Amino acid sequence: PIPYRYNDLPVCTPPNLEQKSENLGEIITGNRIESSGYELLMLSSETCKILCPKELSAEQVDNLIDLIKEEYVVQWQIDSLPAAVKAYSQKTGEVVYETGFALGYIQDGNQQVVVINNHVHLTVHYHTNPSGTHNIVLFEVQPRSIAYPKPENWQQACNTAVSGTGPAQKLTPGKATSIVYTYSVEWKESETSWEDRWKNYLPLQGEGQIHWFSIVNSLMIVFFLSGLVAMIMARTVRRDFAKYMDDDKEKDEADESGWKLVRADVFRPPSFRSIFSVLIGSGVQVLYMCIVTMVFAVLGFLSPSNSGSLTTAVLVLYVWMGAAAGYSSSRIYLTLGGEQRTKNTLLTATLFPGFVFGIAFFLNFFLWFKGSSGAFPWTIMLAIIALWFCISVPLCFLGSSFAYRKDPPKHPGTVNHIPRQIPPQKWYMRPVFSVLMGGILPFGAVFIELFFIMSSIWLHRYYFLFGFLFLVFLILIITCTEISVVMCYFHLCSEDWHWWWRSFFTSATSALYMFLYAIFYYTTRLQLDGFVPSLLYFGYSLIMCSFFFVLTGSIGFYSCYWFVRKIYGAIHSD
Repeated sequence: PIPYRYNDLPVCTPPNLEQKSENLGEIITGNRIESSGYELLMLSSETCKILCPKELSAEQVDNLIDLIKEEYVVQWQIDSLPAAVKAYSQKTGEVVYETGFALGYIQDGNQQVVVINNHVHLTVHYHTNPSGTHNIVLFEVQPRSIAYPKPENWQQACNTAVSGTGPAQKLTPGKATSIVYTYSVEWKESETSWEDRWKNYLPLQGEGQIHWFSIVNSLMIVFFLSGLVAMIMARTVRRDFAKYMDDDKEKDEADESGWKLVRADVFRPPSFRSIFSVLIGSGVQVLYMCIVTMVFAVLGFLSPSNSGSLTTAVLVLYVWMGAAAGYSSSRIYLTLGGEQRTKNTLLTATLFPGFVFGIAFFLNFFLWFKGSSGAFPWTIMLAIIALWFCISVPLCFLGSSFAYRKDPPKHPGTVNHIPRQIPPQKWYMRPVFSVLMGGILPFGAVFIELFFIMSSIWLHRYYFLFGFLFLVFLILIITCTEISVVMCYFHLCSEDWHWWWRSFFTSATSALYMFLYAIFYYTTRLQLDGFVPSLLYFGYSLIMCSFFFVLTGSIGFYSCYWFVRKIYGAIHSD
């Protein structure tokens, strides 16, 4: 759902509303941390305490009803710990905690009877240190709906409802009403230490055995591809080398077959060499950003207690990795014989970031229209543009200048002036089918972990199992490398020397399967009503898949580039 500020709802707002100074990541993710009117004194429990009475207009009631029917949840926090509701796992029956609590609910499945939770029981779990000090280790909320017929008799109605059962506060569409907000506070001592406080939220991410299954599933794919690569390198290629380099055997080209026949065309530059170089440079930028981010996350520098730190780190590292994008793109462009160097560098610095920023800016208009807290303020938009043009673009040109100072790498052999004709290919070796087949295995290596990542994004769950994620990321790199090399070799053996773009798309098409999985996740896991929430979901999914597209494509290209240079550098050129 579209995020909104809690204090924009008809609730009790403190007279002196204080706003926490958000970092860049919190603003981008729509988190607005503000003070509340609830008073909690350390180790002081309260049974029933009034927050405020509130008069709601008919329009405000209708707005609340719409939000409740859309299953909105309220996100609170104490000492950087999110509010959690106790639940029970359907598989194991163990107690788990789900972040946030429902704004209200539909009574007995009747869409006409909408109930608002106007009473909360706050249970604060604390740990006593040997020094006698206390630390909060869990913040539990139990929401409840209590009908107060008369505001002046709220104390009696609250005590009756808390001790037993009582009527719920119902909302009638198009009818103004008055609501009394109350709360209770309970303090409980816990054995959980301050260092282990986030373990209470770990069951939200799913059972650990599922993550291990993801690792095993990915490793099986890697072992399968490794076997193929070993077979190619140890049997086919070695046998071809021995036959080709045997001086006692006749080296008549008529007797040659397979990849050796295209040695004079294999390094022929591809079409659209500038766009190709830009995509490679953008992929290298994303690759370095992911590696550095996950290293910091695994080492514990991006703790979930520091809200927005992960998003801030991703954005800042992406900006600083502009130097890697400029260097990689310029080296490839120089290798391909490109002459418009400044234009290529400018495209590297603006094309892919501009595509991502354009989608985000387009979606931001809809968030502004809806009054969402997730909308970027103009100041943040200007700050992002400043990071882009004042840091990333100059770094891209700096990296490009270092790349152009070096001589282009020399490829083995020479390129004929007349391109060799490619023989008719079998149906399964045609470009579209082969690249679609190649993208399945990289996606298969990550799709299980992708489920938990998407759940953390769209279901507001915390993800901090970065050790698993880092292992899956390494497996992804190996899978993209191996599948690209295998498919590249098969195409060269069929005398098809158009490998440049195909090496990129072989692993990059895994992004297509990721987007198809996003559609599947949308239809099976999410219940988004309305055009704008669906547009936001698919817009941000497109951004995520675009990053995955250039990342996997660049890995596939560099692995094929190394492989092609190795095998053709080892044979004698005529």
